[in-house]
Amino acid sequence: MTALLPNSNPAPDTPDVALPPLLIVDDDEAIRFQMKWALCSEYRVFLAENRSEAVDLFRRESLRVVTLDLGLPPHPRDATEGLRTLREILTIDPAAKVLIISGNADRKAAISAIHLGAYDFFSKPIDVHDMRVILRRAYQLYGLEAENRRLRQQHAGRDTEAWGLVGTSQAMVALYADIRKVASTDVPVLILGESGTGKELTARAIHRQSRRAAGPFVAINCAAIPGPLLESELFGHEKGAFTGAHARKPGRIESAADGTILLDEIGEMPVDLQVKLLRFLQEKRLERVGGREVLEVDVRVLAATNRNVADAISRGQLREDLFFRLGVVSLVVPPLRERRQDIALLGKTFLTRAAAESGKGVLGFTPAALVAMGSYLWPGNVREMENKIRRGVAMAEGDRLTAADMELPSDGEGQGEWMTLRVARDQMEKQMVESAMAQSGGQQKQAATALGLTRPALRYLIAKYHLQIDPTPE
Repeated sequence: MTALLPNSNPAPDTPDVALPPLLIVDDDEAIRFQMKWALCSEYRVFLAENRSEAVDLFRRESLRVVTLDLGLPPHPRDATEGLRTLREILTIDPAAKVLIISGNADRKAAISAIHLGAYDFFSKPIDVHDMRVILRRAYQLYGLEAENRRLRQQHAGRDTEAWGLVGTSQAMVALYADIRKVASTDVPVLILGESGTGKELTARAIHRQSRRAAGPFVAINCAAIPGPLLESELFGHEKGAFTGAHARKPGRIESAADGTILLDEIGEMPVDLQVKLLRFLQEKRLERVGGREVLEVDVRVLAATNRNVADAISRGQLREDLFFRLGVVSLVVPPLRERRQDIALLGKTFLTRAAAESGKGVLGFTPAALVAMGSYLWPGNVREMENKIRRGVAMAEGDRLTAADMELPSDGEGQGEWMTLRVARDQMEKQMVESAMAQSGGQQKQAATALGLTRPALRYLIAKYHLQIDPTPE
């Protein structure tokens, strides 16, 4: 084992700004300076002895790679403060590469850190040559991932901002691509997703990219209108068709002629009205309530629901033939918990908007608030985040939003341990597959052997996590 000893030349007081920056976090001053001596010729080294110093330096210097000792004050005998530091760093930059330094007694804590998103770990005493290799690999991987994100964001295009959709995660980039594909056609589209994910925004994006963009976009929430009135709202009515019908009124479908209509929460539409809607979809003709005139209407129909479609059909709440007619193409808007890397970007977007509307000088989030946002499960998805941030801006007393301002639990309080463990497991599984594929040069057979998997199992994981891996001929 190579000892971690100073170089023969002293570490420069003014580091070369051309060197890549490296943050070393350790409460032992001797170890900090030994590591600086050993690495200062290759890196511009920053030193921190506790969590607050580490997080402040990481944010201020835009650092990318960190070595982190888990035993930090005020709890140097356990990993509590070190793991908290790791969470805060990864909240600021989820792509950061954090290398854990631990003693043999802390091996379980180091593995826990890997579950949370740490890149790798070393056991003391440290082998300098091994560390240099891993550091170089960490910087290379960070650079490749950054370029991949840049290309994906460039591919997503600036027009997504005009759509109102925010996010550069793989799930959102895939959704943007699907929007562009279906927008170029005139087929019906069924948009699936939990409440608050942005199904109406997705429908508007399809409309804006379509040949009907110059026409109207009309949205109707089928769950918000009582059944007896919904037919009139959709198809219109003639004067005297029912009590209170004092004049002819065109329906929403007519109003959307030459444009697009969104039938939101289609699963809440009464079954008898679904029959009439199905007939319109087949013939593109309708009759107003109480009328005899047959009207031809050229309109594109989009539908959305947060229901489990198969369950709704089995319960008789959604006609299967209507589902097949509406769902020629189905798009799924991902929940926020499956696109957690978009949380910071969404938070910044909503904060800027809310601060401008309120006229308050709220500039950002406290570190603890960022950690709370990153660990919260967001059951109400993007809509819940926007509302909590608007509430936070209204209640904020300083220029930074706190977790309390947004009524978010701190330190994982009330998070549901089973979900946290599942997210950690998925994150570790994804990182292991990426690492094995990188080390094997894209050779799936070699990577599968290293992971102890069959090749079909490896291909399943690559598809599950939407990994951008070019297949290499074998």
